[in-house]
Amino acid sequence: MEFLVSSFLSLPSDIGINYLEAFPKAQHGTAKAAPTILLLHGFPTASSQFSRLIPLITDQGYHVLAPDLPGFGFTSVSPNYTYTFANLAVTISSFLAAKNISEVAATYIFDYGAPVAFRLFTKHNLKTKAIISQNGAFWDPFREFWTSNNSASIREELRSALLTYDPTKWQYTNGETPDRVNKINAAATYERDYNLLLRPGNQDIQLDLFYDYRTNVKLYPEWQAWLGRQKLPLLAIWGKNDEIFISPGAEAFKQDLPDAVVKFVDGGHFASITWAEEIAAEIGKFLKDAEV
Repeated sequence: MEFLVSSFLSLPSDIGINYLEAFPKAQHGTAKAAPTILLLHGFPTASSQFSRLIPLITDQGYHVLAPDLPGFGFTSVSPNYTYTFANLAVTISSFLAAKNISEVAATYIFDYGAPVAFRLFTKHNLKTKAIISQNGAFWDPFREFWTSNNSASIREELRSALLTYDPTKWQYTNGETPDRVNKINAAATYERDYNLLLRPGNQDIQLDLFYDYRTNVKLYPEWQAWLGRQKLPLLAIWGKNDEIFISPGAEAFKQDLPDAVVKFVDGGHFASITWAEEIAAEIGKFLKDAEV
């Protein structure tokens, strides 16, 4: 890897996108730009979740770009920004346009990154040659909340159940063996995430997105049809012990893409941290085989 930088890009409407970007070392003096891999993070973290994975992918010859979604990390938006997945996709589409990116070699989707990515593909004309899914299939956990018309009482239940320290830490450590837990830098992962959740108003942003997730469910048939039509190379590389996105979700990709490559590591939800080397190796093999 030539260098990894954390940058900030200002967009119209008082939006500033914080992002990680890394470039491969120049090879034999060629001026040809390296193909781009877009990494889209999940809840409750940000681009920082990829800090161990990015150098490993970049060393395979790829330019890597990982933005913080609005409401996460250090991306900033105006006070009147409406937090919906549709708007998150609009914002990331604007970010990519500002970076002059209309096509990527692969899109790495994880958790919330999945619905954002599929909106980019189907609504915003982002072209991708391949998809890498890491515990990022279609999620359906909150039907009672969705049918409650955004009930205040259920919001408070979810606030205490999901937006506190213990469940934030649990997402990183659950399903991992002690030796893998030791790979987790607490200050740079769940402690950081929890402190960012404590920012004024941020918990309500997260609750708004929990509620808006219902709009993604309505789009599942469209996204599945899109996958079937595009027939893109797809790697599902999942932590098999994840209790949030359970392992059958990875196998489900084969319903629309029979040739999808499905692999598992013996980890949990944030396997990109605890199993970074193994996941990077599978990505390298997949992209080589797919000629991406």
